[in-house]
Amino acid sequence: MTSYAELHCISNYSFLRGASHPEELVLQAAVLGYQALAITDECSMSGVVKAHVAAKTCGLKLIVGSEFHLEEDICIVLLAPTRAAYGQIC
Repeated sequence: MTSYAELHCISNYSFLRGASHPEELVLQAAVLGYQALAITDECSMSGVVKAHVAAKTCGLKLIVGSEFHLEEDICIVLLAPTRAAYGQIC
């Protein structure tokens, strides 16, 4: 079986864009057999705490990140592989 990790997923913490709660996204990713899920809300890491609790409960690897819009039509996603990287993004 091939492993899959979703590296760009927004929750309802991305105002007017995301519909699902972070914990719902984590649980659905686990049901689908994902190896990992990155919660990458727009200019925010507010949903990470709820996602982290859900990920620990179901054994899914959580990747923390955020999405940023720099200019018109330029969007980047930053992922934090370490605590130091998390601090730099915040």
